[in-house]
Amino acid sequence: MAQSGRFQLSVRILAVLASEPGAMHTSSAIAEELKESAVMVRRSFLLLHKAGLIEQKKGPHGGAKLKLPAKQIGLGDVFEASAGDWLSIEDKAVSAWIKKVRGDAVTAMNEHSLAGVVKRMKKK
Repeated sequence: MAQSGRFQLSVRILAVLASEPGAMHTSSAIAEELKESAVMVRRSFLLLHKAGLIEQKKGPHGGAKLKLPAKQIGLGDVFEASAGDWLSIEDKAVSAWIKKVRGDAVTAMNEHSLAGVVKRMKKK
């Protein structure tokens, strides 16, 4: 899945988790709700867990839930969790500049929270 697709899916998954923050949600239930592949949801779970955005529990009553309140999760945080190695450039001067641009973009994205996304989705 392309980077933008991983980011979009991660935001959508987190929005589902934010809709019931105390409940555990399985990857299969989220996949069904979002009409996505359960495998892709599980892969996103791994990235989001590694970034500290969700908690996961195995077993019959397992699943995932938000580790932080939706207001504390910025879209830049989600981007960083799902983006991976964004761009690799050999030239050190250009690479440093790209790193700064990415940092500025993440900062700007973090001005918008997951809670704002959920609020907009409820209006639809």
